[in-house]
Amino acid sequence: MLTPGRSLSLHAESGRELPRVPDLQPLYDMGVRPRHGEVVMVAGRSGTQKSGFALWWVAQMGLPTLYFSADMSPFTASSRIASMFLGEPTESIEVRMLSGGQARREALDAIESVPITFAFGQLDWPSVDQELEAYVELWDSYPQVVVYDNLMDFEGAEADYTVQMNVMSNATAFARETGATTILLHHASDKSWDAKAAPFDPPGRNEVKGGLSEKPELSLSVALDPNTLAYKIACIKQRMGPSDPTARRYAVMRAEPDLTRFHAR
Repeated sequence: MLTPGRSLSLHAESGRELPRVPDLQPLYDMGVRPRHGEVVMVAGRSGTQKSGFALWWVAQMGLPTLYFSADMSPFTASSRIASMFLGEPTESIEVRMLSGGQARREALDAIESVPITFAFGQLDWPSVDQELEAYVELWDSYPQVVVYDNLMDFEGAEADYTVQMNVMSNATAFARETGATTILLHHASDKSWDAKAAPFDPPGRNEVKGGLSEKPELSLSVALDPNTLAYKIACIKQRMGPSDPTARRYAVMRAEPDLTRFHAR
């Protein structure tokens, strides 16, 4: 057991703000303060660049990250990072890698210092434990950020609420034990009235599947307008700051999906 003072002293470091990304200033202006050690959910409908946004965010923060991907292939994930830093579409990255020589070397150099370690394949807790052990063996420390892409890809979680809650519980326990920021990507309904009436606006908290957006300390809802490439981010849950569960108030950025880049407008 801990007194309030002892608990504050022990956990003050883990509760500090995550490194600020300049292009996320519209989100910070809304009072959103992502913090070390929090469980963060990024939810959105299909095709809203959830994976791209999460990959861009952790790459921009520059913190040691373990990224579990059941949604992207190894080439897609790595080429997106190269695309992000070289400012070239993934097709150009593929040409570089196949052509070899200096062009290939430039692509590899662009991502050499990016502190992201990927784990691909099926998501289940025995596999997660093995990957974490391998990460600690490789780097002699826990990752500062862990990304699960995405929650519904965990074994048995696609339609089983109990399994989904188990994923949330285990992710939260890991964050508490290690102080690692844990980012979970999750789906929102494509069949709700709001999804049909305003498909390019962020979904409200009631549209996130399983009601799971209520569990993390911070839940962000995202949407992409494919016509204007406006990228909208709403804070639908924030334990230590303002939020809007309806997602009617949102920050607006500009997306470059071909380059996996997001910019303040």
